[in-house]
Amino acid sequence: MAETVVDIVTAHRAGRADPAETVARAYARARAYDDPALFITLRDEAEAIAEARALTAQGPAGKPLYGVPVAVKDNIDVAGLPTTAACPGFAYMPTRDATAVARLRAAGAIVIGKTNLDQFATGLVGVRSPYGTPRNPHDPALVPGGSSSGSAVAVAAGIVPLSLGTDTAGSGRVPAGLNNIVGLKPSLGLVPATGVVPACRSLDTISVFALTTDDAHLALAAMAGPDPADAFTRSFPAVAPGPLATGLRIGVPRHADRIFFGDGRAETAFLRALEIATELGGTLVDLDMTPFYATARLLYEGPWVAERFAAVGEFMATHPDDVHPVTSEIVLGGSRPTAVDAFQAFYKLQELRVRARETLAHVDLLMVPTAPAAYTVAELEAEPILLNSRLGTYTNFVNLLDMAGLAVPATIAEDGTPFGVTLLAPAGRDAALASLGRVLHARTGLPLGALGVPQPELPALAPVVREGEVVLAAVGAHLTGLPLNHELTGLGGRYLETTRTAADYRLFALPGTTPPKPGLLRVAAGSGGPIEVELWALSAESFGRFVAAVPSPLSIGNATLSDGRAVKCFLVEAEAVAGARDITASGGWRAFLAKAS
Repeated sequence: MAETVVDIVTAHRAGRADPAETVARAYARARAYDDPALFITLRDEAEAIAEARALTAQGPAGKPLYGVPVAVKDNIDVAGLPTTAACPGFAYMPTRDATAVARLRAAGAIVIGKTNLDQFATGLVGVRSPYGTPRNPHDPALVPGGSSSGSAVAVAAGIVPLSLGTDTAGSGRVPAGLNNIVGLKPSLGLVPATGVVPACRSLDTISVFALTTDDAHLALAAMAGPDPADAFTRSFPAVAPGPLATGLRIGVPRHADRIFFGDGRAETAFLRALEIATELGGTLVDLDMTPFYATARLLYEGPWVAERFAAVGEFMATHPDDVHPVTSEIVLGGSRPTAVDAFQAFYKLQELRVRARETLAHVDLLMVPTAPAAYTVAELEAEPILLNSRLGTYTNFVNLLDMAGLAVPATIAEDGTPFGVTLLAPAGRDAALASLGRVLHARTGLPLGALGVPQPELPALAPVVREGEVVLAAVGAHLTGLPLNHELTGLGGRYLETTRTAADYRLFALPGTTPPKPGLLRVAAGSGGPIEVELWALSAESFGRFVAAVPSPLSIGNATLSDGRAVKCFLVEAEAVAGARDITASGGWRAFLAKAS
């Protein structure tokens, strides 16, 4: 039977499988898995099957998730099912779906139940729930990770191919790493949080668990977009991944900043991920992680814990017997910071954001371990706060620094413990992370989740230019991984493909430019050579801002590609190449730099 979202939807559309049968299979697998701690509320099976049959009667048109069963973390509203946030005394019955759930349903998804979590989404461990601890399908002794424990396990165990979690401090990433699945943490505001019980409202986002990156992005595309009911939503460029860019500069923690707390399995997994990134053509750049770790400490050691108190502190104070003792200790501590503490922390955070931006300015993304170690349930019960804090080493800073994240599997250790890596970039670069993440995951050769089933063949992605976008050909210092590429990515530019110009151009190394730049000059037909360029898509507004900043003697004009397409391109004034070195024979700026070095 098909396992991934893409496979299920394809089978449904072709008539090889029926949505009602697929939903029934999800319920059968939930019964077979037989873990009472996995779902807090399982929707009535007959009701879900009836919805699937009604969907079939409507047909698949306009439904990218046609007939896909999904599970939803129980701090996200689903109409007709109680929302508990893993606290029975807090439970209420929503009359409307959360916006993200409503959008999934409109895309053809069918909710089968509400999953367990660390109470009030406070924790990265998955053991802080009165409903029990969901069983990690790789090893029952291993923690499932939290707070989105049930949602991650439901995907890893093959009960559903897609689930929703939330992520404030890493709850959409740590469980993915510990379950050998993909965890997509969108840019803050990309997916509305309307209908979500808040943890830290300014840092919360709905997250996605799936067996593959492509599956996760199908769900993200269905949910993304502003919602007037959520003041924190924002508009971002298109989120669909494209082809992998060449020459990526991948930031990684310098050796002194790699923290594993003695877990050699996690260290080995990260080293293997670095090898794969290099095999894929990436260049690794060691980064000073000091500003990132300092930011992470602010989340629980600073006044942001007061935001958790603002969300549910009053309930906890008046219902002490309903709250997990560790959750209560953390959240009620949020009543102590003062307004002065908060402002001082805001100032500190702004300083750290500047330092982090400077650190990331000359890399395309950051790759870190998803978790620095893996722990057993018994170990967590003995050291509940310390080990939870350790699991957040590489996750706690992300939302404070307004970054997008994608957690993908890296290895499964000899003892069966999964480990993963997380790709991070400034907000709005979700698609760029997916372009690498999908290929990196495929290269690992790991099976899907805990199913023992091989990954499907990874389809090649064709570059897609969307309405209102302008295609720009980068020739020199704006190429991926080179010093000025950030000027494109900072404007929301999307890499499309690497190609060549027609043989009507000559390339020159311009003297006295900082950083070094080439100049592309059009010459008589056939008297030049094909020059390698990268095509980038920019919104019309971003393209205008970019063109306005292009310095002389460069300009933006029209160029013809080898396949006859016409695009906007960096060109140089003829006068500027007098006496400049002709490097046309190199075939492109990147090749010239490589040969020169």
